Amino acid sequence: MKTKMTHLPFKKSLVTFAILLASTTVVQAEEKLDTEDIEVITVKGRAAQFYFVEESTMATKTPTDYMDLPQSVQVLSKELIRDQAARQTSDLYRSISGVTQFSYSGITARGFRQDQVRYDGVQGDPYSGFSIPQLFNVEQVEVLKGPTGMLYGTGQPGGLLNYVTKKPKFSQHSEIALFTGNEDLFGGYADTTNTINEDSTLAYRLGGFYQSKKGFRNNTDEKNTLLSAGLTWLPTDDVDITFQYDFIDQDLGGHRLRGVPVDDNGNFLTDISYSPNEKTDFQRLTADVWQVIANTQISDKLTNSTVLRALENERTQNYHENRGLAEDGRTMTREFRDQLRENSEWSITTDFVYQTTNGSVEHILLFGADYFNSELHYESKLGRGAPSLIPDIDIINPVYGANTNDYLLLTRPDSDSKNNRLGIYIQDQIRLNEHWLAIAGVRFDKFEDKSVTDNFTSSDDNYSPRIGAIYQPNDEMSVFANITQGFQPQSLYNQSESSYDNDVIGDLKAETSTQHELGIKNEWLNSSLHTTITAYHIVKENVTSWNPEDTGVNDGIAAIVQIGEVTSEGVEIDVVGDITETWTGTFSYAYNKAKITGGAPDSVSNSVGDEFVNAPDHTLGIWTRWDLPSINSAIAFGTDYVSERISLSGQKVKPYTVWDASWRSTINKFEIQLNLKNIFDKEYATSGFNKRNGHFPGEPRSIQLQVSYAI
Repeated sequence: MKTKMTHLPFKKSLVTFAILLASTTVVQAEEKLDTEDIEVITVKGRAAQFYFVEESTMATKTPTDYMDLPQSVQVLSKELIRDQAARQTSDLYRSISGVTQFSYSGITARGFRQDQVRYDGVQGDPYSGFSIPQLFNVEQVEVLKGPTGMLYGTGQPGGLLNYVTKKPKFSQHSEIALFTGNEDLFGGYADTTNTINEDSTLAYRLGGFYQSKKGFRNNTDEKNTLLSAGLTWLPTDDVDITFQYDFIDQDLGGHRLRGVPVDDNGNFLTDISYSPNEKTDFQRLTADVWQVIANTQISDKLTNSTVLRALENERTQNYHENRGLAEDGRTMTREFRDQLRENSEWSITTDFVYQTTNGSVEHILLFGADYFNSELHYESKLGRGAPSLIPDIDIINPVYGANTNDYLLLTRPDSDSKNNRLGIYIQDQIRLNEHWLAIAGVRFDKFEDKSVTDNFTSSDDNYSPRIGAIYQPNDEMSVFANITQGFQPQSLYNQSESSYDNDVIGDLKAETSTQHELGIKNEWLNSSLHTTITAYHIVKENVTSWNPEDTGVNDGIAAIVQIGEVTSEGVEIDVVGDITETWTGTFSYAYNKAKITGGAPDSVSNSVGDEFVNAPDHTLGIWTRWDLPSINSAIAFGTDYVSERISLSGQKVKPYTVWDASWRSTINKFEIQLNLKNIFDKEYATSGFNKRNGHFPGEPRSIQLQVSYAI
């Protein structure tokens, strides 16, 4: 049975925000380069070279200057990633205002739980939710805040992360590195790129990364292997084509890793090294990823960019999970799960950009379409406690050694599903005059989800508009406002649980969201320092919730109904750039309040009462670096603060502040980098889960040493 959605009207309600502005002093750096004509070249502040990225395509799908974007966007540069010794995306959350960890690769953004990402602007995540994406093959990370439906289709309203991958370059650069640290950390990488032929129409890139580490949790370890190859071909002056292949092998021993039990005040009930997993438990991910990017200059005014991305991955998991403490407060019942997921997906995205002028008005027109197809196969076996011969474990003094081959496991029916997404969109970026810019666009999506196993099909369609305006009183200031919309289709599980008849699929509408955002961007003292202050108001509607009147299976009452509404309001402040010639940094602060404004308290998933799970009121991230040119070195330190939250069971997740530091020094072509994380060995939880599984503990103090050689 197919379902249809009533299109959400484009709301006209007015939202008033108060904007605060802080200024700081910046010294512009000048650099003189000697040439034959002794030409003097003035270089802007070093933020433009290091932590600040002037141009992004994520918010418009066209190369657009930071000041001309009518929406909040953050770009984390490769230099920031390197300074923080970030090897996976969770290492970067401090630098993204309003983003904290939820679980695994999932985050909380502007109050909403989500895990959708893009690679080079298109769908195709090889890590698929249970693993945290690695950063070896990533050049920079772009974050678009708020609903992103107009450009990217389905998603939660908090925002979207885009990983810009490394591409071949037509100039020679090679680097090799080795690193080590506590917890038996050892690894290395090699990366090389250059032109292949004399007329520079072919360039290659080859890269490899390996890391092994013993975790701080019992029975855990990890091995990450990534291999990457790329080839760029310039068949004509107007065409460039890039071919890319990546192989990923992630072997996590003692995983899938759950939390550590806590009391209602968020205190760990045992040492944070506790894990219910046996040493034979594991989570293994292998993936092959192929991508082709073709850019064509069709005429002086018209260009096309087409991206084809395909991947296959396999994820196997054998793990024990906490199922609840006995009355003695230390004996834990365990459940064992043996799972297999196989995923095959591909997508194609094509964008035409046409630039024209009508009188004094300039237009950048975008016409685009994308299609995404995925197939998922799932197998599962499980057992719980004594009936399945699974021994309990003492959380205070855990004793391991259970033989999983002796377990009596229940085999669930295999599950196969297919997903299709088709989107068509149009957008116009308009420069009206010297001071005013505008943007308007709309997208139409058609989506279909099918359970091959149950022969259930759910299909729907949706329109997602966006409008925005920018006022620039001078070259150093942009005041912007936008109204954006997004949507998220209901899962097949929700559709099946919403039906009064177990043999008929339900008719839930897609969740829809609308954001009103107002902000101001400033450049200070010759563009060395950049500030963005944003206020937003998001309303999410058609949220599903459990039916309080449901009494069980076959009672003729739907288990899930659509009565929910959620409102999220907040303010974000971002500062990035140079303070002096040798001092640069980033500052990110966010205040957010998300609450249920429609439906009963506790009715909406990921909420307790009116409060949302793992959604802090305040977050603060700082990273600052000083260069010491006299000794070819740089020192940096940072802090990450997250205020109090609650878990899915309403248990307190304590606030925390963690401090990190780094040292980088260059000797000839060698670079030595030392990073110290969690300097004061703070015991804390990165996020809360539920009462039986507890909270996810943060990593204790760690030290990493890397030596690299580049030519």
